[in-house]
Amino acid sequence: MAYAIIRSGGKQYRVSPGQTITVEKLAAERGEKVTFEEVVLLAEDSKVTAGDPMVSGVTVLGEVIEQFKDKKVIAFKYRRRKGYHRTVGHRRLLTRVKIEAIGQ
Repeated sequence: MAYAIIRSGGKQYRVSPGQTITVEKLAAERGEKVTFEEVVLLAEDSKVTAGDPMVSGVTVLGEVIEQFKDKKVIAFKYRRRKGYHRTVGHRRLLTRVKIEAIGQ
């Protein structure tokens, strides 16, 4: 079974063909193909290739399934006995990608 570890949005993901992953928002529309060129590690059967820092000549191909917002995260600031409280919230923008192939 082949898999790769890719870097996207400041995070690393272990991916294999046919898998669906959720990453930070990518600048691509639904149905578009995306290419992840920052491959940190590549494993094929018993052969493992680690990058220094990246594995050269290897890309991971995927297709954007959807763009969506994550659940709301609430940040509540409070100072005791001062009558001060603030509520701030945000929703992360995410992209769901189906991995199609690990190419060399």
